[in-house]
Amino acid sequence: MTNTFEISRSGGSFPIAQNIRQEVLPFLSPDLRMLVSQIPDYELEVLEEIRLRINAPVLLKQRTEDKYLRKDGGLSTRWEHSVYCNEENMQKTVALLCNSSLYALEEELRKGFLTLPGGHRTGFVGRAVLDRGRVRTLKQISGVNIRVARCVSGAALQIIRHLVKGGVFLNTLIISPPRAGKTTLLRDIICMLSNGFSGFSPVDVGLVDERSEIAGCREGIPQLPIGRRTDVLDGCPKGEGMMMLVRSMSPQVIATDEIGRKEDADAIEEVINAGIKLLTTVHGYNKEDILRRPVIKEILAQKVFERYVVLSRRRGPGTIENIFNEEWLPIRERRLKEC
Repeated sequence: MTNTFEISRSGGSFPIAQNIRQEVLPFLSPDLRMLVSQIPDYELEVLEEIRLRINAPVLLKQRTEDKYLRKDGGLSTRWEHSVYCNEENMQKTVALLCNSSLYALEEELRKGFLTLPGGHRTGFVGRAVLDRGRVRTLKQISGVNIRVARCVSGAALQIIRHLVKGGVFLNTLIISPPRAGKTTLLRDIICMLSNGFSGFSPVDVGLVDERSEIAGCREGIPQLPIGRRTDVLDGCPKGEGMMMLVRSMSPQVIATDEIGRKEDADAIEEVINAGIKLLTTVHGYNKEDILRRPVIKEILAQKVFERYVVLSRRRGPGTIENIFNEEWLPIRERRLKEC
């Protein structure tokens, strides 16, 4: 099974490129903004990250390859003639990202990231300021990574009917290496469960978005589509957040991203015992890979999950390698293709 979900280009348009121009470019320093604005739409459409490092080439990571920003505004796979990010570029970019107030965004910098309009996520590295041994904030920012948010409506269409049975959602774990589309798929599944689809009535979904990647909340408001009946706990640790949702919001499904801590395992047990369905993800390439992690091995031993979806980048982000049932038996490829 090697289905992939693709970016919509209906009518020959480039929606992601337009989002980047409107929501990301205004936060780059004027010099870099001018150069990046000259990049053709078809190149921006497949852009995943913009990486700035002081005294290093400006790097644009695309779906299938990495390219460097040239001095004429073009892109190249070679770095020799690329534009370097200097201290002034970095200072101006950080000032725009933080609205000229690092102090006002101290909490976001403590976590190492903030969310831009449209749900685009910006990560920072620099000198950590400690308070009693814990990171209070960052200063002297030396690197910025702007990750482009992209929603692929219908990303879950190929598989959603294999995640429900008798009109009930099945506990599902998405297994995926980095940059393989797991957050995109997770978000679309949440949206479909929350809005409903043919043969499935809408349900209340509680989303614990610890790293603000799924809903892309900015000032508490989701920037990305997560459905009409989804409640979001933004920036909340997964274990604690799951228990808060169980106690306060009575969700029918709880969704999170990237489980792996002992607190996650304890909360998952409580969620299942409360009769609430679970949708979550884990970093890994396959069953064998994730079983090397003691906490995940413990969770899987309890046979919590009824469906396992395995993703890869083999044919680009969103390559669905297979879906397995609770016994780790693959669902037949013929049935998947019929979706």
